[in-house]
Amino acid sequence: MKKRYKIAILPGDGIGPEVMNEACKIIKILKKKFNLMIETQEYDIGGIAIDKHGTALPKKTLKGCKKSDAILLGSIGGPKWNSLSPKNRPEVSSLLYIRKYFNFFVNLRPSLLLNKLNYLSPLKKKIVKKGFDILCVRELTGGIYFGKPSKEIKKKNQHYAIDTTIYNKYEIKRIAKIAFQEASNRNFKVTSIDKSNVLQTSKLWRKTVDKISKKYPKVKLSHLYFDNAVMQIIKNPSKFDVILCPNLIGDIISDECGILTGSIGMLPSASLNEKGFGLYEPAGGSAPDIQGKNIANPIAQILSLSMLLKHSFNMNNLSNLINYSVQKTLLKGFQTYDISDKKKFITTEQMGNEIIKSIIQDY
Repeated sequence: MKKRYKIAILPGDGIGPEVMNEACKIIKILKKKFNLMIETQEYDIGGIAIDKHGTALPKKTLKGCKKSDAILLGSIGGPKWNSLSPKNRPEVSSLLYIRKYFNFFVNLRPSLLLNKLNYLSPLKKKIVKKGFDILCVRELTGGIYFGKPSKEIKKKNQHYAIDTTIYNKYEIKRIAKIAFQEASNRNFKVTSIDKSNVLQTSKLWRKTVDKISKKYPKVKLSHLYFDNAVMQIIKNPSKFDVILCPNLIGDIISDECGILTGSIGMLPSASLNEKGFGLYEPAGGSAPDIQGKNIANPIAQILSLSMLLKHSFNMNNLSNLINYSVQKTLLKGFQTYDISDKKKFITTEQMGNEIIKSIIQDY
């Protein structure tokens, strides 16, 4: 008997529904071509959920996620809801809550640039002539985003704010293990990023990562301070394989790696817990400035679906098929607005259709 899979679809805000539509079209094609038993159910989340239900994370949405085998998310937030208090903004009250609720402690963000597509990168051609393939492994449930106290304080003659950075050793150990395991299936290199010349949490981070590395003798470990790392990645991205980061640092580093591919609109991500349950989403934001214009890049959403098939459903062949079809489409010269010369480009829907054509042809 074939296994049934359930995916919770959370289109969210801004361009989320537009790019999600292209990913859902691919799900339909895969179901038909490979006779897959995949059920999808759509739920509200983020700003649109606040408008419709008065909360960014309705109980129905959370319940639907719990009953699913994986979550496919579009995007959350926008200027419309920026006036809300920090704890009530959709990014915090839904996305950060979900990460903590399901214990999504690891965030995987691959950044791939083929050498034949190096013209897409904002870096000089001589720097990216070989292309690059970087996987950023970001710790997702610790650090400054979740440390307490975190508050604004107003006194008679003082007005200040406090955010607390805290890491437990076990949090560092489990994310480090993921990085070394991923590197063992790639090019056997891990670069750990910290600020251990200043921060106590980073000193513990470095000592713990060093200890874990001894269990993976085939993997070469190196360390970089955060400020140096952002420079080295721009200077020579091809020398990096797996980059291991604490939460805040990983937030910044992964976006840097993404934009080096030409657009953050091509950067997918996976947030996983220890049971393999995951949330998959584009690394970019809701981009309300281009909402409804049919020019958003759907590739990050489509590649997020690919990661879902690989990490949550163990469908490596289908994941590889999607990845190859995306690369093939780009190599044919098809470009959305964000990676084009702004004169000749195709729409969100057209890019999705071209990728589907490649999937059908390569099946």
